[in-house]
Amino acid sequence: MSGVIQSGAVNVLGEPLLACSYAPLTGFFRTGCCESTPDDPARHLVCAKMTEAFLTFSRLRGNDLSTPRPEYRFAGLKPGDRWCLCAVRWLEAYEAGAAPLVVLAATHRDALKIITLDALRRHAAD
Repeated sequence: MSGVIQSGAVNVLGEPLLACSYAPLTGFFRTGCCESTPDDPARHLVCAKMTEAFLTFSRLRGNDLSTPRPEYRFAGLKPGDRWCLCAVRWLEAYEAGAAPLVVLAATHRDALKIITLDALRRHAAD
């Protein structure tokens, strides 16, 4: 699922960024890693382990991540799946008490521009 180090990218712990998930394949670039560019205004930087509470929260906010969308080759997420989330959406869920767990080693350091390391550590899966 994870383990491949992406050259040059750094995680929130200051170490080389690890992959988040290959199954399902995640990331803005669909490389398995939570990396982003200015072309990604949503900033898909947080590697999160899905929970039922978060999937429900996201659906109620207009982003249904659990329903399969075959036209996009998206099988839908289920609890336990790892997925690169938008940093702002994770923070929104955190503030609402519905944040999923975070895989710190696979969360890009640029997430710290939006979320505090303390908040991420409080929800660390690793």
